[in-house]
Amino acid sequence: MKKTLTLLVLSLYCTILMAQKHNVSKQYVPPGDSLVEKKITEWQDLKFGLFMHWGTYSQWGVVESWSICPEDEGWTQRKGPYGATYNGYKAAYENLQTTFNPVKFNPEKWVKAAKDAGMKYVIFTTKHHDGFCMFDTKETDYKITSTKTPFSSNPRSNVTKEIFNAFRKENFMVGAYFSKPDWHTENYWWTYFPPKDRNVNYDPAKYPERWQKFKDFTYNQISELMTGYGKVDILWLDGGWVRPKSSIDTTIDWQRGIKYDQDIDMPKIAAMGRQKQPGLIVVDRTVSGQYENYTTPEQEVPEVPLDHPWESCITMGNSWSYVPGDNYKSVQQIVQLLVKIVSRGGNLLMNIGPGPDGDWDPVAYERLQGISAWMKINGEGIYSSKSVAPYSTGNIYYTKAKNDKAIYAFMLADQNKVVLPATISVKVNKPKRVTLLGSKQHLKWKQQGDGIVISIPAGLQQNSGLNEAACFKMEY
Repeated sequence: MKKTLTLLVLSLYCTILMAQKHNVSKQYVPPGDSLVEKKITEWQDLKFGLFMHWGTYSQWGVVESWSICPEDEGWTQRKGPYGATYNGYKAAYENLQTTFNPVKFNPEKWVKAAKDAGMKYVIFTTKHHDGFCMFDTKETDYKITSTKTPFSSNPRSNVTKEIFNAFRKENFMVGAYFSKPDWHTENYWWTYFPPKDRNVNYDPAKYPERWQKFKDFTYNQISELMTGYGKVDILWLDGGWVRPKSSIDTTIDWQRGIKYDQDIDMPKIAAMGRQKQPGLIVVDRTVSGQYENYTTPEQEVPEVPLDHPWESCITMGNSWSYVPGDNYKSVQQIVQLLVKIVSRGGNLLMNIGPGPDGDWDPVAYERLQGISAWMKINGEGIYSSKSVAPYSTGNIYYTKAKNDKAIYAFMLADQNKVVLPATISVKVNKPKRVTLLGSKQHLKWKQQGDGIVISIPAGLQQNSGLNEAACFKMEY
C-alpha cells in the first residue's frame, strides 16, 4: 500500500474524482465462474470491512515495508539511528524480527469491536512487500513463527490462522492480503545486484531459472494459505508492478517504471486457489482482467457509481501501519465516508494498524464504538443496498433496498449532532410511507417537482437524538 503523506480529513472524501479514473468497464472481465460470481454478490452486500496492516515495522512506527525500497519518494524515507546508509538500515529493519513480541495479541477483542461496529469482512496482511510472513510458511524463516522471533513461543504465534479462525467464528468473510513482490527473497531482489527500485533487480528473461524459483516460491506460499487456514473467501494481491509486461498501462506513472516482464502465472495461481477454495474471489489489484474480480480505489471515493464491483480501501488514521499518536478520523468522518461510498455502490474497507504489543490504539476502539451506535439505527440503509440515481443532491445521499421496496436518503450532518431542518427535499418518486430511522413517527410529505418535501415535527428538529447522519426511509 502506498504511504499517505497528507492528512486525510473530511475534505479528502469531498474531493471529486472523475469517474473515468476508476471506471474500467472496458477492461473489467467478469470471472465467468458461477461460484465466484455468487460470492462477489454476497460480498457486495456486506458494505463494511476491516483491513489490518501489521508486521515487524510496527515496532519503529514507520511506513510498512517502503522504507527499505531504494526510491526517493516521500513514503520511502529512511530515518532514525540506522538511516545514514541503505545497507545498514535494511539490516536493522530485517533484524526487527528478533525483537517482535506482540504479547497483547487477542484477535477475539478485535472481532468483538469490529462486529459491534457493523463490519462484515476482514482482510489481513499475511505478507507485505518486505517479505516478513505473518503465517507459518515453510518457504522461508523470515516469519513470525521462526525461532528467531520471540513471539514464536506463544501458542498463538501463527497469527494469520488465529485471526482467520476468530473472525470466521463470527461469520465474517475472510480475506488474505498477500504481496506479490517480496523484497527479502534473493529470487526477487537477488543479492548479486543492489535493488534499484520496487521492481525485480534482474532481468527475468536473462535469468529464467531464478525467476522460476520466485514463481514457485510465490505459488507455494499462496498454496499454504489456501490449504491450512480454513475457509478463505478473498485472495487480495498487492504489488501491481509484478505483472505481465503486456498489461502495463503507460498512462500511469508508476507503471511506466516497470522494465521487465514479471509474469507469475496468475492463471495457475487462481486455478489452484479455486480448486482449494471454491468460489475464491481473486483481487489482483491494478492488473485489469480476469483476475481483478473487484477494483480497489485507494484513499479515494469515486464521484459516481462504477459499473463493476469495487471497494475503497481507506485508513482510519493517516497511515496504513501503526504510528504512535496517529491522527484518527472522527466517527463523523468515517460514517460519512461509508455513506458516500455505499451510495455509489461500493464497499468501505477501513484499515486499522495493530501496534507492536499486538493491540490497537485505544482511539480506534472509541471510533468503532461510535460507529456501532450509528449503525444500530441506520444499518438497514447500508447493508444489501444498491446505488440509485441521482446518488446524491447536496448533502443528501441515496441508497436503495435490494428488493426495491425502499429508498433511503441520508442527510449528512455538518457537526456531530444532527440538527434537522423544518423541511427537507428528497429526489424520490411518490412513496407510500416516510419515516426517520430511529424514530417511530410517520412523517408528512408533499409532492414537489421531481421529488418530495418532508416536514419534520418541531420536537425532532433539535432533539432527534441522532449523530453524524440522519436516514429517511421511503417505503414503496
